[in-house]
Amino acid sequence: MKEYPLTPMQDLLRAVTRRHFFKQAGFGIGAAALSSLINRSGWAAATPAMNAANPLAPKPPMFPAKAKSIIYLFMAGAPSQVDLLDYKPKLQQYDGQNIPEEMLKGERFAFIRGTPKLLGSPYEFKKWGKSGAEISELLPHLGEIADDIAIVRSVHTTQFNHAPAQIFMNTGFQIIGRPSMGSWLTYGLGSESSDLPGFVVLISGENQPDGGKACWGSGFLPTVYQGVEFRSKGDPVLFLTNPEGVTPQMRRESLDALKSLNEMCLQSNGDPEILTRIASYEMAYRMQSSVPELTDISKEPPSIHQMYGTEPGKKSFANNCLLARRLVERGVRFVQLYHRGWDNHGTSSHDDIVNRLPSLCRETDRAAAALVKDLKQRGLLETTLVVWGGEFGRTPMNEARNQSKFLGRDHHPRAFSMWLAGGGIKPGVTIGATDELGYNPVEDPIDVHDLHATILHLMGIDHTKLTYRFQGRDFRLTDVSGNVIEKLLA
Repeated sequence: MKEYPLTPMQDLLRAVTRRHFFKQAGFGIGAAALSSLINRSGWAAATPAMNAANPLAPKPPMFPAKAKSIIYLFMAGAPSQVDLLDYKPKLQQYDGQNIPEEMLKGERFAFIRGTPKLLGSPYEFKKWGKSGAEISELLPHLGEIADDIAIVRSVHTTQFNHAPAQIFMNTGFQIIGRPSMGSWLTYGLGSESSDLPGFVVLISGENQPDGGKACWGSGFLPTVYQGVEFRSKGDPVLFLTNPEGVTPQMRRESLDALKSLNEMCLQSNGDPEILTRIASYEMAYRMQSSVPELTDISKEPPSIHQMYGTEPGKKSFANNCLLARRLVERGVRFVQLYHRGWDNHGTSSHDDIVNRLPSLCRETDRAAAALVKDLKQRGLLETTLVVWGGEFGRTPMNEARNQSKFLGRDHHPRAFSMWLAGGGIKPGVTIGATDELGYNPVEDPIDVHDLHATILHLMGIDHTKLTYRFQGRDFRLTDVSGNVIEKLLA
């Protein structure tokens, strides 16, 4: 039978198959965790039929970068800024009084009903370091590095429920389907690690983030840029260990056979996800030796364990902070830590600001500060950007859901606080301010897209130029807005 050349449209349809579409949609259905593991510049050379370069090979930034890697400490559930980083004496003064009615006009809350009462923080604040940064007594270790961090008190978001707010903070859009920040960065810059993923996710705390795996998904980008979750127990990555009775030589031979079959399939239907599949098998083979060494933190000196508060073999935020440092040492581009549990509504002692909030701070404060100290003493802080924060803030009023006697705060998207360190951030400064009750920004309001634009800028990327064409238009992390926060730059 005579074969006719494909038209451009037919060729496009063949490349972007129905299967490829559903793999890239939503939560990355059908894309195994290891499908985002590809990093060695030589793998494509062995398969000339593919005629494709390694998508995670290191790429030069658009302009000289301050940072080479990012460690993002995501406090899922939303920490209370007025109890931790945004001291409000007037809130203390008016504690127990009704909030002014004019502040509630047109306002909506997740759980507050009626006219709530203002709630002063039960915690003392202290000025730390030469910068005089005001930080809560709940974060004494953060206070020790006050001169190394920049505090931002005027962040605001458009979302006031956890899942959409977490997805928005990670992808720049509140609905699943867009690429996460880590995916954009590995798409734009690649990775400098040949035996590890370019984008790694570590989880501790009560459970998974409300936004699920969409928080680190690749959206419409190829799944090669998706975040890879390392587990705390068992194999850090699923199926990394050979099954019983399978030798390394047998694994190598089976991978070679699969590679040949996948290449034949690629030539037949042109599905670009086959490239990811081939690369994922190769990366998994290399990770069998690189990952066990990486995740064995027991070999760190006692002084490091003392500084972080780590306990090898235990699932903890502290262990993940130390692992994050080890990952960036080995060239991983983006490491994101999620610690769930900050949703302090005050319905019981398990989610209030008197019992639960101090517990959360004890779980995270020491290790987060140790990470900054450790990076600094190793000369890595200059090129590693550390970001700490949640998806929104908490109200300066007591929620009092169902007349609960436990103190707690509802969701508050209008104003919240974050801190950043290293990687081109101006140390020892506080940016932005809120009103006397901590309700609205009154100085240097910063939205999520501004934060994203600044992070990309520090990595040497113009946020308006890092785009990907999908469904007929160019998309970017900052959507159609975003300004670099110049006051944050060193």
